[in-house]
Amino acid sequence: MAGSGRHASIRGALQPPSVAILIPTLDERDNLVRLLPAVLAVADQVVVSDGGSRDGSVAVAEALGVPVVRGAPGRGGQLNRAAAAADTDVLLFLHADTDLPPGAVERVRRAIAGGAIGGGFLAHFASTRPILGLGSRLVDLRTRWLRTPLGDQAQFASRDAFLALGGYRDWPILEDLDFMRRLKRIGRIEIIPEPVRTSARRYEQGGVVKTVAINWLLWALYFLGVPPRRLGHLYRNIR
Repeated sequence: MAGSGRHASIRGALQPPSVAILIPTLDERDNLVRLLPAVLAVADQVVVSDGGSRDGSVAVAEALGVPVVRGAPGRGGQLNRAAAAADTDVLLFLHADTDLPPGAVERVRRAIAGGAIGGGFLAHFASTRPILGLGSRLVDLRTRWLRTPLGDQAQFASRDAFLALGGYRDWPILEDLDFMRRLKRIGRIEIIPEPVRTSARRYEQGGVVKTVAINWLLWALYFLGVPPRRLGHLYRNIR
């Protein structure tokens, strides 16, 4: 009997970490039609966390058998609710307008099995505009230098690390930056070099130069100590 228990524990130790892909949504029907079949094929679990969609996003998820949790809009709160609904070893937070590269889930498994507590991917914008190609390279440089992948870079964390941090702050803005900064303080993170492909719609709609300038301004104010709730009001006013 003792030998059987020892062999069972060895098998458990060798089993790769399970991964849930958690997707916050607010009127993302068209993106879910594209994204959900792809992630269902590679993840151990998929959860959609909806913030009040009116475009049929929930119906798309439910038609594919994906669990949906509902609540108030706000990415931090939505991701926390999705995490609470998952029961895997690793939580991968994926925006609905971001596509994972081939082999992404296996890379995340290996990162966690190798001792990382979380991390994210490099990112390239889904655009052929040269200025956004330059933007992708700048994002990669920033990510490698600061080791702080943001929300549109498919952040991931072990469940234990996520719970130790209390999840995301329920802030109107910069909850992803805050989460990764806190995660780095408690363990090693890994930047996966294969890039996710993320939508450039915010840059194309708001103007590339203006959007970058707003982002830098918000980061600067955040590091100077301006509360994120005040920054959220500022972001809405200057967008």
